[in-house]
Amino acid sequence: MRADIDAGLSAELAAVVSGARRRAHRDGDRQIDTAHLLHSLLESDPEVRGAFDGGPQVARVFGYLVQRSIGYGLRWQGTVEDSGSVPVVATPAVPGWSPSAVTVMEGTVERARRRGEPRAGGLDLLDALASDRSCRAVNVLERAGVDARALTGRIADASHGV
Repeated sequence: MRADIDAGLSAELAAVVSGARRRAHRDGDRQIDTAHLLHSLLESDPEVRGAFDGGPQVARVFGYLVQRSIGYGLRWQGTVEDSGSVPVVATPAVPGWSPSAVTVMEGTVERARRRGEPRAGGLDLLDALASDRSCRAVNVLERAGVDARALTGRIADASHGV
């Protein structure tokens, strides 16, 4: 990951990134994508789980994420995640990261800066993930019945409108 992004992450969020890296490796994926980030984030951050519309919704998201790791995501293996916000290139801007995941991480750090915080936290990442309507994480959220727009609204309310 780029140093300017790494420097903008809280210790907790750096641990989420590390968990996503391990998950991608374990799943046999070439790159960390937004679904890996979402999975690691949900596992480690109770504040993020609280942003959802109750425990059953979180359980459904976990269900889809687990399905992904045991086969649901096979259609994604060997492909580069591209939400359309950045063009896919043969050589990734950040090795080991999908273009969408890099864009989401940049948005995560920027959201924290807009709030006047030196380090991004879990809700910053969740907001950035849910805001990229074409990324794999939103695909998982939608399949689990989560309205990504409503989720970003709840996060903004919890963050006082940021």
